[in-house]
Amino acid sequence: MKRYAVLMMLVYCFCGTGVGSGAGAPGRLAPDVLEARIREHRMGELVVRAKPAAEVHIEQLRHEFWFGAALSSGAFGGRMSTEDQRRYEETFLANFNAAVTENAVKWLSMERRPGEVDYSVVDAMLAWTAEHDIPLRGHCVFWGIPNRVQDWLKQMNDDDLRETLKNRAKDIGRCYRGRFAEYDLNNEMLHANYYQDRLGPGITKNMADWFKEADPDARLFVNDYDILTGNRLDDYVKHIRGFLDQGVPVAGIGVQGHLHGDSFDPEALQHALDELAKIGLPIRVTEFNMPGQRSRYMRERNLKLTAEQEQAKAKTITEYYRICFAHPAVEGILMWGFWEGANWIRQSSLYRRDWTPTAAADAYRDLVFKQWWTRRDGRADMDGRCRVRAFYGKYAVTCAGQTQQVLLSKEKGQVTVRFE
Repeated sequence: MKRYAVLMMLVYCFCGTGVGSGAGAPGRLAPDVLEARIREHRMGELVVRAKPAAEVHIEQLRHEFWFGAALSSGAFGGRMSTEDQRRYEETFLANFNAAVTENAVKWLSMERRPGEVDYSVVDAMLAWTAEHDIPLRGHCVFWGIPNRVQDWLKQMNDDDLRETLKNRAKDIGRCYRGRFAEYDLNNEMLHANYYQDRLGPGITKNMADWFKEADPDARLFVNDYDILTGNRLDDYVKHIRGFLDQGVPVAGIGVQGHLHGDSFDPEALQHALDELAKIGLPIRVTEFNMPGQRSRYMRERNLKLTAEQEQAKAKTITEYYRICFAHPAVEGILMWGFWEGANWIRQSSLYRRDWTPTAAADAYRDLVFKQWWTRRDGRADMDGRCRVRAFYGKYAVTCAGQTQQVLLSKEKGQVTVRFE
């Protein structure tokens, strides 16, 4: 964590956060600056060693950066038709490399009545993501917004409540040890925290410590909303630093990406990411919809987008993703729904109810699988080297009738494949 913080400070001292040239006051970055930052922060060097003049084919298989989406409980709890479930799984795998549980891990979903814990949907999601080598976020272990806290918890005295929280943390940590890539520990604490109101400001550290006792390697994130709009940015920075000062093992910063309207403020997004990055923790955009929660579509659920509005949505998603992908502190972005049949803001979906793609789906796929995808044919030079700038991720490299798979990671920056 300390090493990451030092690296981020050096990046910001060198790069700045300005407009156009990348220097000066914060503002909206020009497209050429975003592209330069993407090349700088999202690409490394893949070196192939082979016989001189040998032909080389390099094919990207997967991004290291998380281009993910939420998994609907309906798809893993037997509430979809066989055909929709098949299409849901196929479409997810064709578009995304990471996942987050939309509702399955939430305490209210798992234990509506005391002592009756339903693990089945979570287990099904973990089995499916493991089969397809997809990292899965656990959202969320606790959620202290008062109307999200079960009534039977509220009826407990303080001692019993504390013991029940401890049992919940240890149960999830022990049951799923090493299987989730990361967790949101206690969702939206900046806005409300019933558990802290009842048990005092040290309860968050207690929750984290109890969880880490059961799963020492668990990565615990904070997660909150109205941050990337700038509205609660300063509050969130203080909020996170306060937890770090208490010794809470915060591994990363989750920021929800759906508190805008039909569009978003690019300067506010860039500035928020810059300020959060100064904390020195990786950032995950955890819940993205476009249009967002402040759009009219939250009120008018059946309103359809016109063709022009679909094109505007596609353009806006493209800009949002470029800003996030260009930022060195951001490690992923996860949509909060991608299909009209299982999305809380139906109009933000990439795919319609009949599974036909929207303009936004085409724009998203063009970014992730064309503009930001490495596919090269080359030839080793006279020294037996073929060097290629490539996006960080997993590759299949073929030479002389042999194929090797290799990971080009941001941490290392370079990888060598040998066919000598």
